[in-house]
Amino acid sequence: MSHSRRERPEADSTAVLSALGNKYSAEILCAAGTPKSAQALSNDIEIPIATCYRRIEELVDAGLLTCEGRQLSEEGRRTNIYRRTLDEIEVDFSDERPQFSRKRRTEAKNRLQDQLKD
Repeated sequence: MSHSRRERPEADSTAVLSALGNKYSAEILCAAGTPKSAQALSNDIEIPIATCYRRIEELVDAGLLTCEGRQLSEEGRRTNIYRRTLDEIEVDFSDERPQFSRKRRTEAKNRLQDQLKD
């Protein structure tokens, strides 16, 4: 059975609000329009790598960021790469619990953006 994003349980609302409320989360989501490693995100936003990893974990747990796979780092280590799962999110506080409307990224948009970056 399919559920719209507005029908997610309260725990999801709490996780999303908590993740979005943390410093650097919005910047990470903006920077993760194309697949990037935690190190690349840390460098782009100019934040400590440990902070970046914490925010990435929170954003992944909230469903706002996803691990797209692994790639070799410049040092030859396998590292996860991340991309945001949405382009827009709207929060409605007029009900008993926050309600979310999300504009999900499509796979076609991801592929097109990946081709344009190369």
